[in-house]
Amino acid sequence: NAGMNMLRIGGAMTYETRDFFEICDELGILVWQDFQFANYDYPVKDPAFVETVRAEAHYQLGKIQGCPSLAVLCGGSEIYQQGSMMGLPESRWKGPLTEEILAGEAETCRPDVHYVANSPCEGALPFSPNAGIAHYYGVGAYMRPLEDARRANVRFAAECLAFSNVPEQATLDAHLPAQPGHDPRWKARVPRDRGVGWDFEDVRDHYLRDLTGLDPAGLRYGDPERYLNLSRTVTGSVMETTFGEWRRNGSSCNGALVWTFQDLEPGAGWGVVDATGTPKPAYYALKRAFRPLQVLLTDEGTNGLDVHLINETPEEQAVTLVITCLRDGRVPVVSGNRDLTLAPHSKMTVPATDLFGAFFDTTYAYRFGPSAHDVTVARLIVKENDTVLADAYHFPQGLPQSRAPLEVKVEAEQVNESQWHLHLNTEAFLQSVHLEVPSLSTSDNWFHLAPGATKTILLSKTSDSQDAVKCRGVIAALNGTGQITFGAQA
Repeated sequence: NAGMNMLRIGGAMTYETRDFFEICDELGILVWQDFQFANYDYPVKDPAFVETVRAEAHYQLGKIQGCPSLAVLCGGSEIYQQGSMMGLPESRWKGPLTEEILAGEAETCRPDVHYVANSPCEGALPFSPNAGIAHYYGVGAYMRPLEDARRANVRFAAECLAFSNVPEQATLDAHLPAQPGHDPRWKARVPRDRGVGWDFEDVRDHYLRDLTGLDPAGLRYGDPERYLNLSRTVTGSVMETTFGEWRRNGSSCNGALVWTFQDLEPGAGWGVVDATGTPKPAYYALKRAFRPLQVLLTDEGTNGLDVHLINETPEEQAVTLVITCLRDGRVPVVSGNRDLTLAPHSKMTVPATDLFGAFFDTTYAYRFGPSAHDVTVARLIVKENDTVLADAYHFPQGLPQSRAPLEVKVEAEQVNESQWHLHLNTEAFLQSVHLEVPSLSTSDNWFHLAPGATKTILLSKTSDSQDAVKCRGVIAALNGTGQITFGAQA
């Protein structure tokens, strides 16, 4: 549903069943399968061990004969990386286990599948992200600025963007009623690397400070509810921005896999789906990032704002591109539009100034006085019926921090006995609008909403709801005070 088309079974995990592969066959999900070897130092000079390796590989590949979803076989995870990071020569960490033994079994049992010796690999060092297969954590664990996603010249990331992603409040209330950072139960569910003095919540807090200018510790102590809501949006925002960079026209990146899909227990784990199967806010950000028909905005500094258009469908698409710069989130300062025909499987870039027809400091790079706007909105619209296919937002001075009473018009339209359309309109920009609708799933959530177009959300009855459900819930936004109730309880 989110447009994800590959899952990786990493070398530190466990082999899956044939049932898993058959479901992936049916759904068109590609599988990257690591053999279950990770980190460093296997006794490859021991004949008994080598025979066990061959038997394991032969057995596991035999289970999944004929499964077209198997796209990549990989000798394991971070064997080359760990050895090289220890300062050992290539002859010590690059050896027959992945180069010969597992490669030979892969060629014998599944010659139709591409084999990669290790993940990551290639480059000046096997973990250099600008060649071969990368594990990219420049944006993420290494806390590099968002611009590093371009600077690193990633080719393909077999894993990336691991964050401590906060689940929805309903999951926490039901399964982990603990204060963030204050309760050992909370910290026990936050991922960390062994032997280090930081965890992935510290990483998330770094980007919260970077994107909002707020102090995470003070916010967590003084307003834990707002801290959690900002934390929910921050990781998704970083992911959406990074994938926008990698999908833009001219990018060196050919794909990336987020670490990881689902948590094993409720909490702020790596998963973009929580342990109960409920999508986290980060999931919805990725769903927007992966749209096959997409509009992206990238800040090119003194070159201005670039608008990138993507059509990954097999059909030609007639669209209208609309871009507007807003002051105070509601007053149009400058705008432009253009009718375009997007060829199948194509990308194109349009400078924002081409749409305006004159210079305008969209990125606030020249700083000729105060910024004339606080948000730029780009929309890709179907010409025939004005349906919004995709939208993108740019904040020249960072995410807004002011708050005002929440104002949004809500109209519910029943589609059938188990689905509704929720139509949303606003007169001023709303940041990270989030819906709480009991027993109903949402097609989108934690999204920005700007004036000038209707946002339609599909609400669907969840599979675990046995009884009749009603379309009712609440709407809130990060830059709005209070919340709005809609539906039967309004």
